[in-house]
Amino acid sequence: MTKSMTRTVLTILMYAGVAVFLFPYFTGRISTGVIFMIVGAGATVVFGILRCYLTEGDCGRIPHHSRDW
Repeated sequence: MTKSMTRTVLTILMYAGVAVFLFPYFTGRISTGVIFMIVGAGATVVFGILRCYLTEGDCGRIPHHSRDW
């Protein structure tokens, strides 16, 4: 799979996690929404980090070339 295709798929999955997170609010079932919120937030974070590391290339540590003070 190419880098742009991977970026597109991971972006769609990331926004799908947001949709799962917001699903209880749209359906009016807030009391049972804790599981949806945990799964949605977890999927959004995981797919967002994967997108960053696999396609962006700027998610590594910042090198220190001098002292911190």
